[in-house]
Amino acid sequence: MTDTTIIDRFRLDGRVAVVTGAGSGLGAGFARALADAGADVAIAARRRDRLEEVAQTVREMGRACLVVPTDVTDPAECDNLAAAVVAEFGGIDVLVNNAGITTSIPASRELPEQFRAVLDVNLFGAYWTAQACARVMPQGSSIVNISSMLGLVKSSLPQAAYSSSKAGMFGLTRDLSNQWSGRKGIRVNALAPGFVDTEMTEEMSEETLSEFLRGCSLGRTATQGEIDAAVVFLASDASSYITGSTLAVDGGTSGH
Repeated sequence: MTDTTIIDRFRLDGRVAVVTGAGSGLGAGFARALADAGADVAIAARRRDRLEEVAQTVREMGRACLVVPTDVTDPAECDNLAAAVVAEFGGIDVLVNNAGITTSIPASRELPEQFRAVLDVNLFGAYWTAQACARVMPQGSSIVNISSMLGLVKSSLPQAAYSSSKAGMFGLTRDLSNQWSGRKGIRVNALAPGFVDTEMTEEMSEETLSEFLRGCSLGRTATQGEIDAAVVFLASDASSYITGSTLAVDGGTSGH
């Protein structure tokens, strides 16, 4: 018999989580959700002012929160992020690679620097951050790479750079899992959300959003909480036998 309940397996008490791209939107929500599950949190993004706002909400929940302004396209800054978290909390147990940008430029007109900029943040940034954190993560740790359903299905808008970067996250996830899960005890999984009710979708026209949702079985955007729950699942011991996998949380869009 064990005293651990199913609900206990979702708890993150005594653990330290790092969330990139945490200044707003999904990343800010992930920071709050991980804190709600019991973790102390370090949040990273380029803008300190937005991070401080998120940190205040986390601290009001009774958890410690460290703000580390970070440009994930710079490997040295990713190393500094990991070092700052270790100095403050003593270690890193969870990494949520959420930093990302998007564009919508027709492929015939997209400039090399525009394409590279998206890959630099979304894919390369995730790799540099994973490298930095994995060096100090103990056995039983978890990395969650935030990809997108647009890495799995076609977009109704021209998004070659974004779709390429998010599809690349799946390959990166599988390989890092293969390298680190057995040898280091670090599980690595990817999450592929559909469209979520955040600032980004609020800026879309009703026509554009309807077009995106046409292939969604549930016919609606996700709530932040629905994506938060999946992140906590992959970060926690509730998913302890899952690694190298992609969890699509897209209302059935990728099932078409």
